[in-house]
Amino acid sequence: MTADDDALHLTAAELRLATFRLARRLRRTRAVDAMSDAQLAVLMTLRLHGRRTISALAERERVAAPSMTSLINGLEEQGLVTRTPDDEDRRRVQVDITDAGAGIVERTIERRDELLIGAMTELEFSEDDLATLRAASALMRKVAER
Repeated sequence: MTADDDALHLTAAELRLATFRLARRLRRTRAVDAMSDAQLAVLMTLRLHGRRTISALAERERVAAPSMTSLINGLEEQGLVTRTPDDEDRRRVQVDITDAGAGIVERTIERRDELLIGAMTELEFSEDDLATLRAASALMRKVAER
């Protein structure tokens, strides 16, 4: 292994560990404690990308269609999503987020942002530190979107 390989492996390991720990902490912070990660992920997808079919949601979340149907059933019972027949194919169903579901997503995002702001404030990050975090965030997005 070359020095460049060593640096790449070390960076990957550090990034993995930091990302995992931060993601776990953020996942615990949500507007509704009783909601599962999978339910919240579906609501966030619908809020960000709009109406989707159950099969598209299942593919995006990497679950089987029957599992997604069960998730959607639970969200629908809570009034967080609605189903409407597809205009082009009546066998398909489109899933939309309701105002109540969008509110949960917004409140969850606010709480997660507040958690991060609180941590950065407590650690007394300088303007340079914050600029470094913004730059690192941009690089992490590139890796995540690859």
